[in-house]
Amino acid sequence: MKKPHIVILGAGYGGMMTAAKLQKSMKANEAVITLVNNNDYHYQTTWLHENAAGTLHHERTKIKIKDVIDSRKIELVLDEVICIKPEEKLVKLAKQELTYDYLVIGLGFEPATFGIPGLEENSFSIGNINNARAIREHLDYNFASYHNESEKNAARLNIVIGGGGFTGIEFAGELANRIPQLCKEYDIEKTQVRLIVLEGASTVLPGFDEKLVAYAMNSLASRGVEFINEALLKECNRDSIVFEKDGKRRELPTMTTIWAAGVRANTVVEKSGFMTNSGKVKVQSDMSTPDFDNVFVIGDCSLILDHDTGIPLPSTAQIAIQQAEIVAHNVKAKVRGWKLKTFVPNLLGTIASLGNDDAIAVVSGRRLFGWKASVMKKMSDNHYLLKLGGLGLLMRKGKFNFFY
Repeated sequence: MKKPHIVILGAGYGGMMTAAKLQKSMKANEAVITLVNNNDYHYQTTWLHENAAGTLHHERTKIKIKDVIDSRKIELVLDEVICIKPEEKLVKLAKQELTYDYLVIGLGFEPATFGIPGLEENSFSIGNINNARAIREHLDYNFASYHNESEKNAARLNIVIGGGGFTGIEFAGELANRIPQLCKEYDIEKTQVRLIVLEGASTVLPGFDEKLVAYAMNSLASRGVEFINEALLKECNRDSIVFEKDGKRRELPTMTTIWAAGVRANTVVEKSGFMTNSGKVKVQSDMSTPDFDNVFVIGDCSLILDHDTGIPLPSTAQIAIQQAEIVAHNVKAKVRGWKLKTFVPNLLGTIASLGNDDAIAVVSGRRLFGWKASVMKKMSDNHYLLKLGGLGLLMRKGKFNFFY
């Protein structure tokens, strides 16, 4: 009898955890499992802002897939997903095609530029390891160039972060810690450097606890971060941006614009003909698509409305990991003819890092500030590593600098 073929697209938080759970819970003779990913490594997306700022080396963020996935149970295919043909149970990759019986889509996100002129060509995004490395190298280059140029160009030292959500604020915190080191290395006065967060709303971290937001802004401002709220980016050029505030357009010289104000689900999903809402699939209670019960969607590509508020759940690592556990069970249940489980999110808390030893958090209804919140953030990161790859992975990749 032919074994069912389970194909998992993407080795992000959702895809990687699904693969790890299936590997542990299914027998080798039950199914053929294939994991498709562009690279031979998984990475902690929630650490990329540290890589981009240069406060954490990118190799720390990488996790070799073979260190977690047993090649005797799961085949790793390194390839790019071009499109999915659900009617034919087919995935078209750049180099080959795969047929499947059960499909798990965890393809992650892409930057959303909202049609802002020049943004795609002239800005950076913190979306993957290579993006983060490019930002770090770009910062070093501009500081070095400013130091060596006879005619100083302030645009090299003006750094603009477009968006005051989690990614933008966490990157601002790391970069605020890194700038003094850059200034010392390249003999530049810190007062010549401007680090600016441009946010369209009236405050950064919209929807977050007001006292925690105030703490975050004060902490970052004390380290030199400037905030321009209620400002909309209108144009992004190679050496400047144009934004609108109070009905007036203003220009700011900068060679470094980091776009952190919007993401969208991977466009492969929408292009493949699935029913989508703003590019995401509004999944059923068992995480399957409305039109194909053998296709499951997790992470950034899925849309789930909060039962009480009707507001979409945030696309966080926490949610993706929880979804993966249900999807792994339900795929196994499909193979074995068992009853499927319903996904019920368990929001354990929200934590935003403000640098190595500073953060804000809401955990079990309690507000945490400073080093206590920072310790919670590192413990959360470590818990994921333990869950994914056990004690060995935790000891190799974990964060244990809790008090400095």
